[in-house]
Amino acid sequence: MVELSVLDITLILVFFAITLFIGIYVSKQSGKSASEYFLSGRNMPWWLLGVSMVATTFSTDTPNLVTDIVRTNGVSGNWVWWAFLLTGLLTVFVYAKLWRKSEVNTDIEFYELRYGGKPARFLRAFRAIYLGIIFNILAMSAVTLAAIKIGAIMLGLQPWETVIYAGTITVIFSALGGFKGVVYTDFILFFTAMAGALGAAYYLVSLPEVGGLNAMLQHEHVADKLNILPDFTNTEALITLLIIPLAVQWWSSWYPGAEPGGGGYIAQRMLAAKNENHAIGATFFFNIMHYALRPWPWIIVALASLVVFPDIASIHEAFPLVAEDKLGHDLAYSAMLTKLPSGLLGLVLASLVAAYMSTISTHLNWGASYIVNDYYKQQINPNASEKQLVTVGRVATIILMVCSALLALVLTNALQLFDIILMFGAGTGLIFILRWFWWRINAWSEISAMFVSGFVSIILNFTDLGIYCFGNDALMPGWAKFPMIVLVTTIIWVAVTFLTPSENQTVLQKFYKKIQPGGPGWYKVVNDARNDNLELIDTKEGWSVPSGILAMLVGCALIYSVMFATGYFIYGEYGHALILTGAVIIFTYILIKLWRKIKVNVL
Repeated sequence: MVELSVLDITLILVFFAITLFIGIYVSKQSGKSASEYFLSGRNMPWWLLGVSMVATTFSTDTPNLVTDIVRTNGVSGNWVWWAFLLTGLLTVFVYAKLWRKSEVNTDIEFYELRYGGKPARFLRAFRAIYLGIIFNILAMSAVTLAAIKIGAIMLGLQPWETVIYAGTITVIFSALGGFKGVVYTDFILFFTAMAGALGAAYYLVSLPEVGGLNAMLQHEHVADKLNILPDFTNTEALITLLIIPLAVQWWSSWYPGAEPGGGGYIAQRMLAAKNENHAIGATFFFNIMHYALRPWPWIIVALASLVVFPDIASIHEAFPLVAEDKLGHDLAYSAMLTKLPSGLLGLVLASLVAAYMSTISTHLNWGASYIVNDYYKQQINPNASEKQLVTVGRVATIILMVCSALLALVLTNALQLFDIILMFGAGTGLIFILRWFWWRINAWSEISAMFVSGFVSIILNFTDLGIYCFGNDALMPGWAKFPMIVLVTTIIWVAVTFLTPSENQTVLQKFYKKIQPGGPGWYKVVNDARNDNLELIDTKEGWSVPSGILAMLVGCALIYSVMFATGYFIYGEYGHALILTGAVIIFTYILIKLWRKIKVNVL
């Protein structure tokens, strides 16, 4: 526990006051309509939306998660989420403009644009509850759990105290300001959070017990954790940490903020953009910051923590009042922050509050948008006025906050939820990628994939059969669990696709006419329409997907080069860093050329 100075308390209170002021200031305009409350009138610039995306994923549980990964599996363990860059850039260069052209209010509304009939209505309503309430509460509870651990370590707060203090202010400005309030505050939250993370990393490496950057990198507890790539001689680590994430995970699994084909709160921001180009620019900026630059301050603190707190026992010894069910390697980040001096401590605490509020407020607004647009308005009160919809959104915001806070009080570790959510979405991702470009996919494809993925995950993770098969390496190694769920789910949804009727031709033609996805997957629909004297193609532009995929690959090479170069500069390996910097320049030039082919001509 640390003692806060007057300066520290002042910094935190000023931050709270600014945040609340923004929420109250924009509340009148945000309350005019549901579209204004959830999408801010679809007139947001790319830079504001991009910063908002970064701030949203800059949550309190993320530095804890990264610390847990680094202390357990080394820096290379981060490939479990670094691999999602591929799906992130696929969204940037292929799907961002498609989402913006759809003009839906939520990505769940897409179901009744792409599919038709009762299956589409069921899918929309079910996913609204499944994602907007159940998965959303799980994600928010992980963020709140991290806040609880930070409050316990740094301020000696009881879990309920952290929930009350942090949650109350967040839910007030979220309910009042709506999406515009969230995005405007995100702009402030991002710079606060980034300054706090950088300041903490710089100071903590300089602690006498750490001895500076060079001493830390040579320390016996750190030296074997530095590799950015896994040990290629360790087959299991290579498969688990690199091959599965890069070969299977990125395209096959649904995960909040990294949905194949875009979705969730990332789609919400693309839908709120001024036009398709702003949607592309926002998501590209987000991916650069999210993967290439932002993780390194957390990684540095995680490595320094191995010097000061080499194991969980040393953390428990330093903080005996922390409940044993909350102990874990993820506590090391908060433990290190207790060593910060006055002023910087206040800034870092404000940055952590900022990270918490940004993520929670986004999830609250996003989840409430599903409840209002895709369930309440569709299933309960189709004739609801705009003011009624806004009121329901505000009530839903409060209920989501309360439920996630209660769940957080009984959780132990954020990594548990990361693995559970990843498993439950395994095998569904390929549908989200292909449904835009293959006419044969129907609502039953998605329904079957969703239920089979969840069912198989439960069987393999929580039943005697799963424990027997995957708890015995002689039968099947543990790393095979995720690919097995993907394989079973994919086989079943593909079979269901061909065994069930295709969507109505009118639905398919309407979708194509509006979105103009192009490609060989729609040839049958386009040709059938021409036989009926109906032309669906209304653009002279060629199919941009091949250029988009090439841009995705070049973009991945660019961002991974920036990420590796940054790491090698930190490690003092300047030769490797300079070579990668040269690669960054080359990939940037190529990407600019490709952008000219992808850019949408907007009047």
